[in-house]
Amino acid sequence: MTTAPSAPAGPTGTTFAAITPPAADAPTPGLWRTFVAVLWRDTFVTWREVGSFLTQVIIQPLFMLFVFGTVLNQLGYVVPGYAALLLPGIVVLTGFVTALQNTMLPMVVEFSWTNEIEDRLLAPMPIALLAVEKLLFATLRGLVAAIVMVPIGLVVLDDVAWPAVALPAAAGVLVLGCLVGAALGLVIGTSIPPQHINVMFSVLLLPLTFTGATQFPLLGLDSLRWFQVLCLVNPLTYATESVRALLIPAEQLRSLSPAIGLPVLLAAIALLTALGVRGFVRRSRS
Repeated sequence: MTTAPSAPAGPTGTTFAAITPPAADAPTPGLWRTFVAVLWRDTFVTWREVGSFLTQVIIQPLFMLFVFGTVLNQLGYVVPGYAALLLPGIVVLTGFVTALQNTMLPMVVEFSWTNEIEDRLLAPMPIALLAVEKLLFATLRGLVAAIVMVPIGLVVLDDVAWPAVALPAAAGVLVLGCLVGAALGLVIGTSIPPQHINVMFSVLLLPLTFTGATQFPLLGLDSLRWFQVLCLVNPLTYATESVRALLIPAEQLRSLSPAIGLPVLLAAIALLTALGVRGFVRRSRS
């Protein structure tokens, strides 16, 4: 009969307890669990500040809807049916800009003044996956802001009706528009020095807003060809026009086909996400 070896004795005759290493198959938190936990933390913080969040994202598009769709309509300065053209553009614009702001501005704060990014980098997940989490979180915020604008727009504007059968496809395009905005915000937030971000935001926001075909149809700019070409550079244009094409019948308004808009949106998402994640990893390691 074989006996187990005794524990080694200490200098005073006492024995030390054997140290058993953890089992190789001991459960450890997976990447997916960590990713969801970080995303849930950001979502929970947003829910605690939902009032201020909605106030910030609704005020500007609400006034744009009221002035362009109601005031100018009552004064007779816009053609009948303009409200139906305007609402999809404002909804897409709200989601795009909200997603852009929620990646660009936090990047500046977390990498400079508060240095909060150091806490995030301690999470057991790759740095690139943390950047993807920020993209997804900003996309969710943009999507919520855009959805909130839909009932508000239907109340503020008259003679707007959307076919229910087209709503799922329009929602899918809206998600892509929010993703583009989030990816663009990540690129800007990780490549612009913090001291220049306010100037860059002011310089970029207005051109993005007014070249995204949100207040006018892209195909109606034949007499302003140079401006039409400029609008085609803005990825927001393809989201706006695709949503319009799905929600407004072709006999009422000619819009850019989703067959053109969707590939451009997907290409823009892929390119901007790659650049944004690369910039995030570079800034995190510097």
